[in-house]
Amino acid sequence: MVAAILAGEKTATTSLLIEYERESEPLPEVGDRQAVIDSEGVVVATIEITRVDILPLGSVPLSHAVAEGEGCLTVEEWRAQHDAFWSSAEFLDGLGAPWPVIDDDAVSVLERFAVVARA
Repeated sequence: MVAAILAGEKTATTSLLIEYERESEPLPEVGDRQAVIDSEGVVVATIEITRVDILPLGSVPLSHAVAEGEGCLTVEEWRAQHDAFWSSAEFLDGLGAPWPVIDDDAVSVLERFAVVARA
């Protein structure tokens, strides 16, 4: 993913609202900046959030799915990849019980971002 971010191929990401709620984390806001860290733990860039949308999963647009840079050409492909992750033992164990229902009504946090600095 780091290479895709640096190449400008990945300019979006999606989380579930419940992740923020369970961690008591504030929602991202336009203008927030985050470090991009590679697999060796080195900061390689800084991104700035340029857009945040809170939508039911059933309303995620194709433009967002494509902007995630994971090769999805349809919302259905994007959804299948994300549903597989969100139903994985790793994700659910990290989130903790009770486990959420991941359906079209599950609320998602869609972020768009741009690289503003490289290390």
